[in-house]
Amino acid sequence: MLKNIIDVFKVMWLALWAILATIVLFIPITLAATFSSTGNFAFNLSKLWAWALLIATRVRTRIVGKEKIKKGQSYIIISNHQSQFDILALVTRLGIQFRWIIKKELLKIPLFGYALLASRNIFIDRSNTKGSIESINRGMKRLPKGTCIMVFAEGTRSPDGKIHPFKKGGFVLAIDYGLPILPITINGSRKVLPKGSVVFTSGEIEVIVGDPIDTKDYTRESLPELMERTRQVIVSSFKPPLNS
Repeated sequence: MLKNIIDVFKVMWLALWAILATIVLFIPITLAATFSSTGNFAFNLSKLWAWALLIATRVRTRIVGKEKIKKGQSYIIISNHQSQFDILALVTRLGIQFRWIIKKELLKIPLFGYALLASRNIFIDRSNTKGSIESINRGMKRLPKGTCIMVFAEGTRSPDGKIHPFKKGGFVLAIDYGLPILPITINGSRKVLPKGSVVFTSGEIEVIVGDPIDTKDYTRESLPELMERTRQVIVSSFKPPLNS
């Protein structure tokens, strides 16, 4: 009974802080969208939103290998995906400008959807493959210099804590646009908030940066090799949850 009460309080606490942070930052983000053509300022403001939720839930984050990131270099960032808290950890710890390739349905979320739009993220319709490709290409051409693209290689959060097969979309982008891949491994976030749960647990999330992978010698024909090479880097630093 006590555990159920605590769980309900946690859900309400997280929702309260998410709503408050969104309302407080709505006007600044709106102004950022008006006066910034790059979306960089709006992205920086989103870090405040992420920090607010991390502090409210007492979730610590740390990064390993940040020195491997070359300032001003555009990357296709490839990461595993364990939890919604992955987003908060990546936004606050990588220290670089990046944009998401995300489903257009998120635009319907009040305030939050507008913040994503203001930050110049790339929205796709998963039911329209051709339209999605066109949207991605338009978005890539509008990216400010030095901005990266963030891709969760599994396509969705892991349901069991394991790293599942990678989808090829992010790797195709890396080859077509000649961008290096920045492999990222996330540990600990599943314990904080696993897929299917709305009750968080305070803890630590670790973000590990792997050595960048040059894609200039890869083609679409050798795509599987690039995918496997990247996957091995991410898996090598992965610490599976004990209950997975």
